[in-house]
Amino acid sequence: MNIQERMRAVLAAEAAAISALRVDDHHETAVRLLGECKGKVVTTGIGKAGYIANKFAATLCSTATPAVFMHPAEAAHGDLGILSRDDVMVAFSTSGKSREVLEVCELAKHMGVTHIIGVTSHPDSELRRYADVVLDMGVIPEPCPIGLTPSASMAAMLAVSDAVALALLELKGVTRTDYGLRHHGGYLGRAARTDNLPG
Repeated sequence: MNIQERMRAVLAAEAAAISALRVDDHHETAVRLLGECKGKVVTTGIGKAGYIANKFAATLCSTATPAVFMHPAEAAHGDLGILSRDDVMVAFSTSGKSREVLEVCELAKHMGVTHIIGVTSHPDSELRRYADVVLDMGVIPEPCPIGLTPSASMAAMLAVSDAVALALLELKGVTRTDYGLRHHGGYLGRAARTDNLPG
């Protein structure tokens, strides 16, 4: 095994997965729905996709869109109570078949959330049935030597979520001052409160 070649292959596969992503009207609709949200954005996902969902919520909060991550397993034990009718849910699942995520989406529908946005990949993803808007990542080959570890798909999912978050930031007219108010500590907060661009 050539370790450097394997690592280059993984990086190339992840870059290819991101480059293959296509932005269409569904993406614009998703950004506009998030911009019109009267409540908060509730993100969900399980496993690796759950970490992306959690990071997406954190990015939204830091860019002036109130958001929270809801773990689908904890939702079954009371955390579902965080949902309100004015919320928009964003559900992340590459396969779109994770039972916990589908269950949360079904319950969210019953609770009357405004919209569900699904981020998924597989053509037979069941998440597509629950989502009002689907952000389709397409079929993504994984570079894992045993073909199972999600890496390229997670790189693509993270890229999609970042694209949505930053387009939303611009749509809402978020300023450096707005950003600085949400980052009272650390380097980014100091950079936002000066005329110097981060770098």
